[in-house]
Amino acid sequence: MPWGKVPTVWGIFYGEWEEGGLRELRFPGDPPAPLLLDNPVLWRLSSELDEYFSGKRAEFTVPIKLMGPPFFQKVWAKLKEIPYGETLTYGELAKRVGKPKAARAVGQALAMNPLPIIVPCHRVVGKKGLGGFGPGLVWKEKLLALEASYKEKFSPR
Repeated sequence: MPWGKVPTVWGIFYGEWEEGGLRELRFPGDPPAPLLLDNPVLWRLSSELDEYFSGKRAEFTVPIKLMGPPFFQKVWAKLKEIPYGETLTYGELAKRVGKPKAARAVGQALAMNPLPIIVPCHRVVGKKGLGGFGPGLVWKEKLLALEASYKEKFSPR
């Protein structure tokens, strides 16, 4: 699958796409090989990420193409329902997908989320702490702080 650079105000991310949409997003410092250039999907993603990082966007419209087992798909779909600036625990998310005892399985689905930020797995935390985040907890803290600072702007009134 082709990869390209996604320049943003927070650094150069990397996106993989195919017909139908974006498949994977990697954070700065994790470049894929080989790296190709120029794609309208990635230009749009770059713009939308900049708007998100600047507090001008809460949701993404770039087309995505998530691939994974049915349970993972269900978890990823529920992630997109967590409001901007809000968090859920792994256990709460497990209940929302109809598997109240499957908090660990939910964690595995989140660890395999190929589109962090766009499919906001950073909004899921542990009962007693942040939990995990593939790109690193520094990124999770940064994303949660960003959303906390703009939460009122995007909260339904």
